[in-house]
Amino acid sequence: MKMKRLVTLLSALALSATVSANAMAKESIALVISTLNNPFFVTMKDSAQKEADKLGYELIILDSQDNPAKELANVQDLTVRGTKLMLINPTDSDAVGNAIIMANKAKIPVITLDRAANKGDVVSHVASDNRMGGKMAADFIAQKLGNEAKVIQLEGITGTSAARERGEGFSVGAKEHKFNVLASQPADFDRTKGLNVMQNILTAHPTVQAVFAQNDEMALGALRALQTADRNDVLVVGFDGTNDGIKAVKGGKLGATVAQRPDQIGITGIQIADKVLKGEKVESTVPVELELVVKK
Repeated sequence: MKMKRLVTLLSALALSATVSANAMAKESIALVISTLNNPFFVTMKDSAQKEADKLGYELIILDSQDNPAKELANVQDLTVRGTKLMLINPTDSDAVGNAIIMANKAKIPVITLDRAANKGDVVSHVASDNRMGGKMAADFIAQKLGNEAKVIQLEGITGTSAARERGEGFSVGAKEHKFNVLASQPADFDRTKGLNVMQNILTAHPTVQAVFAQNDEMALGALRALQTADRNDVLVVGFDGTNDGIKAVKGGKLGATVAQRPDQIGITGIQIADKVLKGEKVESTVPVELELVVKK
């Protein structure tokens, strides 16, 4: 009996030691995210965390607070932490280059999410086709209002690939449908700025028929400005497919949102990271499907 108990105890200790060793062996990867003050990126972060947990990685998450200097400091911090790989959601496609070059020098692989980098070596870029999304928004406006519609565009943060590419795609559609683009101004992907910029533009261009905002936060800000001005006749189209954006579409407030599934970007980013760390070949660009969300 005593021998049996001893064997059981030794087995339990061996199991405990194995679990502890596995926990200590957990590889550390990092997610440097542009901002956690935006529901889109919060969803991306939460999904990445769940996938990292599922695959057995420790995920270090650092918020760059939409500040390239903070982003660079975050990457510098990670280079001395023993991080095996970095996923970076850039604050700015140009500015992030210095951070990526720093990671390159430390021989830490980098994957970019949602926004591309214009400098540095990146193993893979996971994002939606922003140009296609901008064109989808223009096509939807034309479908609802016809050609030659009077349109305002609210742009994202100047210098980000997302803002540039969504604008380029929308511009292609605007030319095709002969839109009269009354104004196109940055509101930095921010709801409050979207409200303020829309109020100013609306005063100068009261004949506007539609608004394309390059993300849902700006779209919701623009919607608030229009509601305050008692302008329920203006079609507003957003981009991202955030929970708030989709809710506004279902409630009949937003005309549509181009949903790019931040959850899937986060999940795919971690899956690509897993392949890289296992020495598997990955694609340089991994697209995530877009969907135009409208009220049914």
